[in-house]
Amino acid sequence: MNKAIILVSGGLDSLITSAIAHKENDEIYFLHINYGQNTEKKELESFHKISDYYKPKQIQIVNIGYLKNFGGSILLDSKFVSSEHNESDIVPETYVPFRNGNMIAIASAYAETIRATRIYIGAIEAEGSNYPDCRGVFFEYMGKAINYGTKNNFSVKIITPLLNMTKAEIVKLGYELKAPMELSWSCYFDNEIACGQCDSCYLRLKSFKEAGLIDPIPYRK
Repeated sequence: MNKAIILVSGGLDSLITSAIAHKENDEIYFLHINYGQNTEKKELESFHKISDYYKPKQIQIVNIGYLKNFGGSILLDSKFVSSEHNESDIVPETYVPFRNGNMIAIASAYAETIRATRIYIGAIEAEGSNYPDCRGVFFEYMGKAINYGTKNNFSVKIITPLLNMTKAEIVKLGYELKAPMELSWSCYFDNEIACGQCDSCYLRLKSFKEAGLIDPIPYRK
């Protein structure tokens, strides 16, 4: 039996990753992590809606507010309202220091406990996201570290099905898989209506346009 844990933020990429995992595995387990992000409320709401849709065997919600205490990202600054998309080769201000490393570690503990052999995460390396913890090499070495650090030769694989896809390709795939994209949330700063200006909103709107589809969620701008 294939048992998989899916890291589900409530965003578009994690939604479509959930759709893929749902198709590929016998049992799925959803893991949501709150780390003090500005849209924690809306992301959690989306997570519950996505969970109701795919009906995983179990859900887990973990709070790691220490990342907010550490700071280092505008996603963790409640005073910051929004920012417009910026084309740049540098690591963006929205990067949360080693967030994916923390999440993968938690998912690994969960996987070892329930004997799940797969961890899915909707990370993307294509289109120059410039997040250092979204690179394929990062997940490769994290996987090795996990397998060295677990008992009884337990083996778990980190699966990143979207890693080398463009956002438009991801949207098309979600449409093909009949993923409920209206349930997902991508905005970095607003918990009510997506701002339409931040990096995440910009890339989401651009991807739907390039895919020839209409984004089902409303935007302020």
